[in-house]
Amino acid sequence: MNTTQDPRPPYLLALGQLEKLIAEVTPETLGRPTPCTEYDLRQLLGHVVGGMHRLAYIGEGGRAEDVVAATGDLADDAWPAAFDRARARVTAAWADDAKLDRPSFAPWGEVPGRAAVGGYVMEVVTHSWDIARTLGSGLALDEQLAEGALAAATAILPAGNRGGPVPFGPVRPAPADADATTRLAAWLGREV
Repeated sequence: MNTTQDPRPPYLLALGQLEKLIAEVTPETLGRPTPCTEYDLRQLLGHVVGGMHRLAYIGEGGRAEDVVAATGDLADDAWPAAFDRARARVTAAWADDAKLDRPSFAPWGEVPGRAAVGGYVMEVVTHSWDIARTLGSGLALDEQLAEGALAAATAILPAGNRGGPVPFGPVRPAPADADATTRLAAWLGREV
């Protein structure tokens, strides 16, 4: 991500896209496997909403490693409300422009706040693709948002040495005519 830009507007756009997908979730879909193979849909939603709270906690001055991962143990119909609460918290936590240049303690280390938020743009965009695929959603994912996330991913995540401390599988091939979100998913190890 371009470290001179404000990553909050793309992050909020990514959350808007994710909100539309969460609105499509039904109790019957929660047990479906996802392209993010370690999670079924319920677990992936827990991971994503938990990630929003983790980013909020970072913005509030906390350290990412102090937040325990979400399990996804919500009532089947509680996901939209849980998402709304997480979005309100993360938006408030990063409202102060000065936080963008302060040291923040993200899962990948100490970075300026803008780099922490930028990393979560990539996460939300990628998991939106996972959720859209799982649901068979017809929602058109934002191509410009995905292009930015893909540029960040290819700049900061090497193609080699995946696994272990790098929580992504090997880069997968994507069709030549694939959209940016699909190319991003492939770069992050999804079978597309």
